[in-house]
Amino acid sequence: MRSIELFAGAGGLGLGASRAGFRPEAVIEWDRYCCDTIRENKARGHAQASHWPLFQGDVRAFDYGTIGGEIDLVSGGPPCQPFSICGKHAGPLDARDMFPETVRAIREIQPRAFMVENVKGLTRSAFASYLEYIRLQLTYPEIVSRSREDWADHHSRLERHHIQGKPSGLHYRLVMRVLNAADYGVPQKRERVFLVGFRADLDIEWNFPPPTHSEGALMWTQWRTGEYWERHRVAKHQRPTDTAVRARRGRLDGPPTVLPWATVRDAISGLPDPEKHPVAADNFPNHRFQPGARSYPGHTGSPIDEPAKTLKAGDHGVPGGENMLRRSDGSIRYFSVRESARLQTFPDDFLFHGSWTETMRQLGNAVPVHLAEVVAGSIHSQLRSAAR
Repeated sequence: MRSIELFAGAGGLGLGASRAGFRPEAVIEWDRYCCDTIRENKARGHAQASHWPLFQGDVRAFDYGTIGGEIDLVSGGPPCQPFSICGKHAGPLDARDMFPETVRAIREIQPRAFMVENVKGLTRSAFASYLEYIRLQLTYPEIVSRSREDWADHHSRLERHHIQGKPSGLHYRLVMRVLNAADYGVPQKRERVFLVGFRADLDIEWNFPPPTHSEGALMWTQWRTGEYWERHRVAKHQRPTDTAVRARRGRLDGPPTVLPWATVRDAISGLPDPEKHPVAADNFPNHRFQPGARSYPGHTGSPIDEPAKTLKAGDHGVPGGENMLRRSDGSIRYFSVRESARLQTFPDDFLFHGSWTETMRQLGNAVPVHLAEVVAGSIHSQLRSAAR
């Protein structure tokens, strides 16, 4: 199936969609470092990225009329800084708000479906009205803003159209949900909002895939069966004993029906510690020790036997806590780029271009590849069934 990828970044969402069976006709990204990463993997013949038609430039200048034929999926993660908890919280007043461009793409392409991802901060009460405005625009992309009409007035006009019922013209059935990547096997507690729409004329009813992993299942393998520790060959005296762990252990009611959350230890298994074994670490791409990690209140790193905290890009470099590993003995260090890529479920043969800070920015802004594949795979299956 044919797709178009907006705001591609380093390629997390695009890789997931490609794995799910979509073939991009255009991959659009303006940041030169992200484009360098994609170009490097194209040049190396990466299985998914080698045939991506990359367009480096401003999405506002892209002419969708140059792409012929029906497009099955438009996907993308508009820049999240306007809505991020770590950002400036300007929302629709932020010049980086690219939701209007996402709507333009859907209006002009008229894809069979779309998949839009953004930060959980978009669902905060401060942005409640604007989030509903985004949803209505994505539902009725042909009802465009008039000259000198502000977003609030446009929102009111969309609401009036919506309550009239029996809409005509191009419109979509939209479903929105906040997903925790850890609930789908990603070794990271990363909550993101997904907005998925299917063109109404297809008459498709769709729901998000149910979670496949849980914290309770992880606790079961750690504190009831001990299988987790045995698999990783962790001696009893090296296992956590703090009160927080004991409290979570007490919440186990019975054998789990889903898989356990994946942990940092699961993710980086097989990689030598770049601080303790730098020579061996050099055999793995993007896997070098980064000095300077320090712990302070609120920034204590990701415990090795839990899913990682949400990797962050940071406005002025990388935050101290979210991108650090906390070993079972309490010592800390920064994650290497390769470890961070594993936490974002990028394949080991996908390389990142730029300095440690730059590549960590790319990774902090990325969509976990596996989560994107799960959602895009469900969309692909639904579209394939509808075409029969």
